[in-house]
Amino acid sequence: MSGFNLRRLGVLMEPEAGNPLEAEGVLNPAAARGPDGHLYLFPRMVAKGNYSRIGIARVRFNDAGDPASVERLGIALEPEADYELRSGGGGGCEDPRVTFVEPLQRYIMSYTAFSENGPRIAFAESEDLLHWKRLGLATCAHWRGIDLCQVDDKDASLFPVAIPNSLGQLELGMLHRPMFAGTRPEETVRHPGFRRVDLERESIWISYCGGALKDRKTLELRQFTSHHRLATPVSPWERLKIGAGTPPILTKHGWLIVYHGVSEAASLTAGRHPLCYSAGVMVLSKAHPRVIRYRSAEPVLKPELPEERNGIVANVVFPTGIDRRDDLGMPDRFDVYYGMADCRVGVARLDVPERLPSGTGADSPKEKI
Repeated sequence: MSGFNLRRLGVLMEPEAGNPLEAEGVLNPAAARGPDGHLYLFPRMVAKGNYSRIGIARVRFNDAGDPASVERLGIALEPEADYELRSGGGGGCEDPRVTFVEPLQRYIMSYTAFSENGPRIAFAESEDLLHWKRLGLATCAHWRGIDLCQVDDKDASLFPVAIPNSLGQLELGMLHRPMFAGTRPEETVRHPGFRRVDLERESIWISYCGGALKDRKTLELRQFTSHHRLATPVSPWERLKIGAGTPPILTKHGWLIVYHGVSEAASLTAGRHPLCYSAGVMVLSKAHPRVIRYRSAEPVLKPELPEERNGIVANVVFPTGIDRRDDLGMPDRFDVYYGMADCRVGVARLDVPERLPSGTGADSPKEKI
């Protein structure tokens, strides 16, 4: 057991009957409290042909304070920019995360833009969560001679405040997951033996941006000039890859993220997804987020319900949104919103323990990059 108490509250969203925008699923939502105090979700809405938009929905709570339903409000982003469009009418604005970045006094949405060049990280900004303006693609400085701008990238989220970079200087930080050639689970699953990883598995990185903090200009947010590999896959439940999930949120123990890990599915049948996506908890040092204070040795959430085991992609729980329940006077309680089998949106409740469990599931990489 991880020491973190997480329990499912149920399915919150399913594809709306007769809605062509959700014909192939509604999933992987961002979550953020608006200036009005309401909780808004930003689910990925998938139309026929894997054409993805980012919607807006307001969460409705029952008398007990649990998320019970949503009110769909429209579209936040749909493919329009060249970096979101593919030939033949395809395109994608996918898997958003939303953070209120305090130095910029803006909500910033990081999302996956899917064009002919593959998946890339893109940003948009908002003052009210209802109206969004594109900022463009993230750009990353070269690393060891590799042009990171030409590397597929996903699962990006921002810290809400400035954090120290590898030199101890305060900059804005981004979690993300570069996907180097040969590291996808569909490729690495063919190698069953455990091995220490370098770039052989997809990992969680932190990259740093100083320009936006210095100039307070959101357009400068796109430029990330240094990088650090935060965590690599080690535990069996995440053997094939890990990726950032919910945006980092500060708790009494440090920065909390609920991340995803991928392993082989326990049993394979013809035509079924051969991979299993589960969720774990990672806690990073408040003062030095490059230091992992705690990491799940076992998943806190794995596909068990029929809605998580059957859908567009089987055997998937994929955390992307988190809401601290300050509205209930419970700062140690968090609702985690997640994709279920790439088809639906579920919600689960995470209670942070009074004490951080001893030990970690895996050490962070010691190499400084």
